[in-house]
Amino acid sequence: MHRVALVVTDGTPLFELAPPCEVFGIDRSDLGVPWYDFAIHGSPGARIGGLFRADTISSLETISTADTVIVPACRSVDEPPPGDLVDAVRSAYDAGARIASLCTGAFVLAAAGLLDGRRAATHWAHADELAEWYPSVKVDADVLYVDEGQVLTSAGKAAAMDLCLHLVRTDHGAAIANALARRLVVPPHRAGGQAQFVAAPVPDGRDHPLAELTSWALARLGQPLTVGDLARQVNVGPRQLTRLFIAATGTTPLQWLLVQRVYRAQELLETTDDGIERIAAACGMGTATTLRRHFSKTVGVPPDSYRRTFRAGRISA
Repeated sequence: MHRVALVVTDGTPLFELAPPCEVFGIDRSDLGVPWYDFAIHGSPGARIGGLFRADTISSLETISTADTVIVPACRSVDEPPPGDLVDAVRSAYDAGARIASLCTGAFVLAAAGLLDGRRAATHWAHADELAEWYPSVKVDADVLYVDEGQVLTSAGKAAAMDLCLHLVRTDHGAAIANALARRLVVPPHRAGGQAQFVAAPVPDGRDHPLAELTSWALARLGQPLTVGDLARQVNVGPRQLTRLFIAATGTTPLQWLLVQRVYRAQELLETTDDGIERIAAACGMGTATTLRRHFSKTVGVPPDSYRRTFRAGRISA
């Protein structure tokens, strides 16, 4: 089983502990894949969220045996990260563990030297401090999370769930991650490059032009939709639609459509035996060549390799 270690120290905020506990700490093997061996590590008696003490946790030294180590937000970025935590995280990385930080946990990874020369995300309110204190880190204040392979970082609060689901998607594929998201009643996939902060999130009320547009578009991904098609659906001009879309989602309508088509292709590759040409048509890519180009750019591997990995039903280390 893939071993996941969640580390806590005195003052760790409670909210950032909830996503990894929900995603990795509950047996989800009924979804059809081996689930994770989850444990919490830290200093005995650490006060969590200022509310209670954690007295039944494993020591920090043992995280070096984990496959994935998750570092949640720290108590305060104005205090140096605990030295024993920094040393333990560095040792786990050196031993080959995948290291993921949530919110200001990025400061721990930076102190351990794991972010040198890498892109990294953290809560937008602390991005300037991270960049100032660790100038070798390429801080991206605008995104939800950054995947740099062995090292991953996320923005604050809800972005922690996005990163945890991204880890499940990396290990088990899109179908399993989407099934888990439905069970948790959260969005199945918010891309890491999506903006942390947008001026006007898409509302649920029917009086907003975008309230039902995304559902309409998702039901028609196999069609050659254009910005004009989307704009006509909500009775606005293409330029106005683009402005509304960027304000609501942080991305353009066409970029959003492209990402959704890649996600649909992932599910079809995992759950069907359809050929690449047929999948390309079903998700609106047109040709296998177009699908391969956009899929490889977005996912990092070509469709055929992706299918071999996730149709095999095995977890990636």
